Amino acid sequence: MRGSFFTLPVALSGTMTGTQPRIELYVRSLLPDGAGHRQEAVIEQLQRLDAEDEIADFSVIVWGKQIAHESAGSRTEEGEYILNRVAEFKQWALSNNVSLESFYQTHEVENDASDEAYNAMVLPVMGLAEYVDGELRHVAPCTDGDAVHTITERLDRLERGEPAAIEQNANVSILSD
Repeated sequence: MRGSFFTLPVALSGTMTGTQPRIELYVRSLLPDGAGHRQEAVIEQLQRLDAEDEIADFSVIVWGKQIAHESAGSRTEEGEYILNRVAEFKQWALSNNVSLESFYQTHEVENDASDEAYNAMVLPVMGLAEYVDGELRHVAPCTDGDAVHTITERLDRLERGEPAAIEQNANVSILSD
């Protein structure tokens, strides 16, 4: 780890083919409290999808618990990478009429050293980004109205060769007489 909180993505396996998705899995820790079994299951499923050539490749990126836009960490290569990715995720959500707000919350943090408060964005315990031909196609978790689209749901749909649930819903048309 080059910075104190972040590591840049490193492909764990596979080769990019152009039509298969490339997956980025973001995690707070490689051994998280309480979420270890879930994280292990997701990584194992990604390894299986990669071995079965259902995805081009995947990477696991450690991104910490939170990041403050005005912090020294945000001005590092790793911090800029994370802030740029989150901005890209939020733009994708706007374009696809879904929400990431419950997963990327900003809150005020008290600084014990200076008694000054600052705003920090809390990052999800796990987040998934799916790219096809370099274009962001899906982010999980996300919400579409009351429906929550999870990482596991997206990986299950990839395994079955199905589009993301939000893509499928976008292609539905209602015919009337």
